[in-house]
Amino acid sequence: MDFNIALILGQDGITSGAIYALLALCIILVFTVTRILLIPLGEFTVFGALTLASIQAGTPSTIVWLVSAFCLVNLCLDAWESLRNKTAFQWKKQLGLVGYCIILVLCMYQLPLADLPTFFQILLTLAIITPLGPMMYRTFFQSLASAKSLVLLIVSIASHVALVGVGLIIFGPNGAQTRPFSEASFELGMLSVNSQTLCILFAFVLLIIALWYFFDKTLYGKALHATAVNRVGAQLMGISPIFAGKITFALAAFIGALSGILISPITTLYYDSGFVISLKGFVGAIIGGLVSFPVAAVGSIVVGLIESFSMFWASDYKEIIVFTLIIPFLIWKSLTSRHSEEDGE
Repeated sequence: MDFNIALILGQDGITSGAIYALLALCIILVFTVTRILLIPLGEFTVFGALTLASIQAGTPSTIVWLVSAFCLVNLCLDAWESLRNKTAFQWKKQLGLVGYCIILVLCMYQLPLADLPTFFQILLTLAIITPLGPMMYRTFFQSLASAKSLVLLIVSIASHVALVGVGLIIFGPNGAQTRPFSEASFELGMLSVNSQTLCILFAFVLLIIALWYFFDKTLYGKALHATAVNRVGAQLMGISPIFAGKITFALAAFIGALSGILISPITTLYYDSGFVISLKGFVGAIIGGLVSFPVAAVGSIVVGLIESFSMFWASDYKEIIVFTLIIPFLIWKSLTSRHSEEDGE
């Protein structure tokens, strides 16, 4: 391997690592706030990429009907809960959600999708995928907010399996790849940097800054941060765990869909590709101990680099090499953590 090849592999590894870092952020955020290990995170990524591919092809995607179905289920669940608890039903909120779904359907079937500027195609994709997060939380997890972690994990796995099947119905078995945001490339010494890599890194940095501002400067962000630090204490201070869960799932859906949009021009994604992608983000999150995002981000970049160089040296075993990275960190965590039966109870 000469130096030029190493630079190219390093560029690819950093690009992939930035995507894995965003997914690791989602996993840590959802886990610390809700205790849910978000297995279906990869489906948000794949749904975002394949929805954008459908829009760019000018083909209306039936995923808007999935959003509408979730909206209808949420409406029925809220109505039943209001009837059972004898509380006022929030008509304005529910009518707003129904109106939002109607607007999405009209946009998908009435707009000239293929002729829209790329920026508006991305906005429409994010507007479709992001509501799936809080709707999925309301449908599958809200009633189990106080359940044991094992129950939440089982429900998370079941929702992942269900969404993979729905993805096959909506998008079909064929993969898709979106158009690159730009065909330009830049010479940086001996390395030719393509614009797609710069877009991914720019979006990564911009999103990190936006999230820092959200968690450090806004009231909702501080509420989520308080819930992540101490769930019981935050609840005693009046922060609703339901509100925190829905906001967290909305952020996860948004970041997951954006990650799929960013990575889709450089790789072909299929309806079932999300699980492997989210697992690599999970490896980064484990390196960060499911607590520290800076450490998880560094770990995700390392995962991307190892994957890239493994593809060159041993492409048949690259997945095995990447996933075995988790073993030494689990051993180290097991040896350094102190846990007793009283702590578990």
